[in-house]
Amino acid sequence: MHGEYKVPGGKLVTVDLDEVDGRMHSVRLAGDFFLEPDEVLDLMNSALEGQPVTATGDELAAAVTAALPEDAVLFGITPEAVGIVVRRAVTGARSWREYDWEVVHPGPLPARVHVALDQVLTEEVAAGRRAPTVRFWEWEESAVVLGSFQSVRNEVDFAAAQRHGIQIIRRISGGGAMFMEAGNVVTYSIYVPAELVAGMTFAESYAFLDAWVLDALHDLGVAAVYQPLNDIASPQGKIGGAAQKRLSGGGVLHHATLSYDIDADKMVEVLRIGREKLSDKGTTSAKKRVSPLKSQTGMPRAEIIEALKTSFVRQHGGRVGELTDAELARAQELAESKFASEEWTNRVP
Repeated sequence: MHGEYKVPGGKLVTVDLDEVDGRMHSVRLAGDFFLEPDEVLDLMNSALEGQPVTATGDELAAAVTAALPEDAVLFGITPEAVGIVVRRAVTGARSWREYDWEVVHPGPLPARVHVALDQVLTEEVAAGRRAPTVRFWEWEESAVVLGSFQSVRNEVDFAAAQRHGIQIIRRISGGGAMFMEAGNVVTYSIYVPAELVAGMTFAESYAFLDAWVLDALHDLGVAAVYQPLNDIASPQGKIGGAAQKRLSGGGVLHHATLSYDIDADKMVEVLRIGREKLSDKGTTSAKKRVSPLKSQTGMPRAEIIEALKTSFVRQHGGRVGELTDAELARAQELAESKFASEEWTNRVP
């Protein structure tokens, strides 16, 4: 069995192991991490030797931690990362490079078509009719895109939204509301088979699927970091947030919206920024929480998107792809029948 895992903000960890009578044997960790003293690697391998293949990531991490001497120094690797990579080996998880990725960046589409495409393309990847895909969004409308389980009235000021001509749309993934102004956000969606994130918890997969964009932002001079569960931030403030949806058919949707530029005054008018989150700080703090990429890079939005594409392909491979006529037709039908319906939008009033 072989597993690979790129530690978010760290190094690549790999493992090779055999299974004998339901237990791990000949465990061999490797990677471009750093360990001191040298014998720490042997101690970690020994800690995994004989462990049941059914052991959880937490159990494996605990075994590794218990085996480490007090003077051990680990850089680019953690006991938790070891637990993840071993679980990925046991579950047969695949690595990014094993897929023939498509990079899709169609022209502007209606906002509801975009959220419908997330459902359609995730289903297509799950069914094996589409290769794993990363899609960048373009649109000419502004919208509040609610998480699947959020209350409309608790999240949105209807009068302010109507005054500013901002649509209210509900997506299929959970998470929080996104204030998305036309031309002022960078949004991407990743559609993958569940096997890519096999062996990971829901939380671990967030960091794993966003690691490439952190590297891309670092290349642009942005000191981006991942903040559990689903935020991308920098020392200047929050840059954006991610959300996921896992379909029963085996497809995984992971998408993120990064703020390029933002009208903070309009945002706090339209969004009822979580009162509990900001109860002692008010809307002034809400404005400070978001740090757009425009101010951090000085680059046009289009150049940032091209830089993200280049970084993704450099790390994981990929070729330029297109939406099929059938996919777009299905998304347009769903946009009208589901995502524009009162029943869906107000499923949580």
